[in-house]
Amino acid sequence: MSGFPTGTSDEPELFLRWLAFLRGAVLRKAGGITDEQARWRPDGKLLPLLGLVNHLTHVEWRWIDGEMLGRPTGKSADEYFPGPELTIEAAIRAYRERAAATDAAVRELGDLGTPSRAGDGTDLRFVLIHLINETARHAGHADAVRELLDGTTGE
Repeated sequence: MSGFPTGTSDEPELFLRWLAFLRGAVLRKAGGITDEQARWRPDGKLLPLLGLVNHLTHVEWRWIDGEMLGRPTGKSADEYFPGPELTIEAAIRAYRERAAATDAAVRELGDLGTPSRAGDGTDLRFVLIHLINETARHAGHADAVRELLDGTTGE
């Protein structure tokens, strides 16, 4: 994932650069830990890093494939607390693959005014701003969990 985004007059690309930067923040916090650490929660509070990565993967899937492209999606009960079959390595790999799919779909759609297939008045601009907001919120969440887990701080 990328470093601090640079400016561009290409608005869809600017949004994707910010999204990539925020994804990178999440991945830096989720990287280099064991599966046990990835499931850790301080005093049983907050979401584990594994759950954050898994949730963000599914958020992009629902908003891009579902809302924008009109494909069937859903939300599983274990999105935030996945079972033992999901490792942190697999979750990170899925998040990176989802990021590439999201970026490709946004570039293919191109126009930020493209309406969603859900027919609810939502457009691509709204969806991207929502994804940036959701990812930023959970990047901060991941930062707090990682610091409490092992003292790791910083970008």
